[in-house]
Amino acid sequence: MRRKRRRPAQKFNRKMRTKLMVLFSLILAVLCGLIGRLTYIEHTKGETYQKKVLSMQSYDSKTIPYQRGEIIDRSGTVLATSVAVYNVILDCTVVNDKEEYVDPTVEALVKCFPELDETEIRRIIKEKKDKRYIVLAKKVPYDEVQPFVELQDAVDKKGNKVNPDIKGVWFEKEYQRNYPFGSLASSVIGFTSSGNVGTTGLENYYNSTLNGINGREYGYLDSDSDFEKTVIDAQDGDALVTSIDANIQSIVEEKIKDWNEKYRDNYYKGTGSINTAAIVMNPNNGEILAMADYPNVDLNNPRDLSKWYTKKQIKNMSEDEKMDALNEIWQNFCVSSTYEPGSVQKPFTVACGLETGTIKDKMTFDCDGYEDFNGQKVRCVARYGHGIETVRKTLMDSCNDAIMQMSYKIGKNHFTEYQSIYGFGQKTGIDLPGEANTASLMYQVEDMKPIDLATNAFGQNYNCTMVQMVSGFASLINGGTYYQPHLVTKITDSTGNTISTVEPKAVKQTISQSTSDKIRDYLQSVVKEGTGNTAKVDGYSMGGKTGTAQKFPRGNGKYLVSFMGFAPYDNPQVLIYVVVNEPNVADQPHSVFAQNIAREILEEVLPYMNIYPDEKKTGVNKGYDVTGSKDSSQYTGKHNGTKSRNEKKKKN
Repeated sequence: MRRKRRRPAQKFNRKMRTKLMVLFSLILAVLCGLIGRLTYIEHTKGETYQKKVLSMQSYDSKTIPYQRGEIIDRSGTVLATSVAVYNVILDCTVVNDKEEYVDPTVEALVKCFPELDETEIRRIIKEKKDKRYIVLAKKVPYDEVQPFVELQDAVDKKGNKVNPDIKGVWFEKEYQRNYPFGSLASSVIGFTSSGNVGTTGLENYYNSTLNGINGREYGYLDSDSDFEKTVIDAQDGDALVTSIDANIQSIVEEKIKDWNEKYRDNYYKGTGSINTAAIVMNPNNGEILAMADYPNVDLNNPRDLSKWYTKKQIKNMSEDEKMDALNEIWQNFCVSSTYEPGSVQKPFTVACGLETGTIKDKMTFDCDGYEDFNGQKVRCVARYGHGIETVRKTLMDSCNDAIMQMSYKIGKNHFTEYQSIYGFGQKTGIDLPGEANTASLMYQVEDMKPIDLATNAFGQNYNCTMVQMVSGFASLINGGTYYQPHLVTKITDSTGNTISTVEPKAVKQTISQSTSDKIRDYLQSVVKEGTGNTAKVDGYSMGGKTGTAQKFPRGNGKYLVSFMGFAPYDNPQVLIYVVVNEPNVADQPHSVFAQNIAREILEEVLPYMNIYPDEKKTGVNKGYDVTGSKDSSQYTGKHNGTKSRNEKKKKN
């Protein structure tokens, strides 16, 4: 077999070598061009891209905080808002990149933020070279941050940076809750703790509504080395428009404070009473125009006890004792505290009797000063009796004896039924946290003895809250409609667009229009000629009822005094309820304390609300300090449920 001849290896000819040289030259040229481009970028924009790369490496994902919704009064006045504040952040890796960056950066920080310590900053830069996130200062206001930003960004006429060596400082934005009026409506508005968590008041009740959703910013370098950002915007929280009128609220708080300062005399926490509280309501729709109690708290510094306790007292408190003291001040007395209301209950009892037909307008009752329950005397304020009392005069004189006699006619079945209809023993559903549950503090029909019925009829031996009492009372004077009390009237988004409107909620009919008209007429006499005359605002027709409740244990000299009033008499536009819990005087049982506060509030509120005088001014009634009418919602001894020895006499 013939063997094939091996062909010799092919050599590069001249043409091929030329092609290879051209290709190599082209590749070399491209590489040189790329190197040149990179050199140009480094020279002209190296700092910019360095920041972008560092930003991508260190903060490739950044949270964009939402802004918590505002709380606004009925006229648009902002009561609570969130303001932008900034954390001062130091990136040690950038500052240490060049030695000449250190001194200018430190000097700028100390100059613009005097609270920072230069020695400490230099120590951090030296010892924490690899740290990219060091918080130097927290929650710095915008106007304090701006001088540093202006210094860092300052340029000359040619557009060159004046301070190019200030490096590695940036500002982290967040929001801080702010209350422009400090303590105004503190127990209503409430405050937040860290992380936008509502702790008390509307801040707590509407926490999820006020809070928004954080946004996110993602950063990366694209194929052209350009820094790209993807931003998911934050969703700000919704705002609450409330029924509170900041001007009325301010008037109420001023009058309460003035009264407490007048009677303080080193009493409980330096105040004039254990608690002083007031509610101003529109009785025709349940809207709360003002709600205040004293002592109160500065919402911008809610943990400060120095206003109410001395430094020595605070120093000697344990942490638990401090917390108890704070909780006591944070509590909204109008909603969370229960008490025996006293004689403000009497119109409810009379209305129950009129509505059930067990009491007639022309009935009379003989008050001899007390009722006797198997030897236990339950007294009227008139120790020797008021004599013959009509239904109207019973309320005018606040006569316990006559009211007890009415309770016998009404009977425990009707009485307990109507207490429930009026809302006692039930939560009102007001849009505030911590509303007390008084169900267990009420008598059930099967448990009610004659003495329980008698004392309940004039407001002792059962408990209620202020918001329960004022809501039920509103139905007595507005024609019989019980409205759910409420504070928020509208919810809007962050741009002011209405999301939802809270309409007045008529829950039930408590009494008829005719009964309401009679009650309103009786209560006008109480203010015009009876125990409530101290509360009369000159020039205005008014109605109202006083209250003086003897606190348990009976006979200890401690009382809760109150006044419930409304104006004008024939078409009530405003209802006010004032409670003074243990006034700081030796002789406590005088409702004039509450009446004085109510009158002083109404003297300013009525003209402000454009409610015009409807009576001729007399120039009389400037108020009293202690003298005046006592109410008679007090009794001696313990309840034992035994039957009155003179019940038969009183029944007829």
